[in-house]
Amino acid sequence: MYVCICHGVTEKQIQKAAKNGVTSLTQLQAETGCGTGCGSCVNMAIETLMQAQNTPDFLNVRNQQNNTQPLPSFA
Repeated sequence: MYVCICHGVTEKQIQKAAKNGVTSLTQLQAETGCGTGCGSCVNMAIETLMQAQNTPDFLNVRNQQNNTQPLPSFA
């Protein structure tokens, strides 16, 4: 879904930016241009960025779980 029509920035691009360390609107604007045109997308861009920051990468979570859980015993 497009978040910023002015610069053609999608939800996926914002999620990728968050995964790459973008943590603020200012950083997102510098990296993607999102929110620097008409500005009507700023609220949606912030919401999308915050959701992406709070969404765990399921592969990392799975690896962390595998490293902390003991192996089952079949004795």
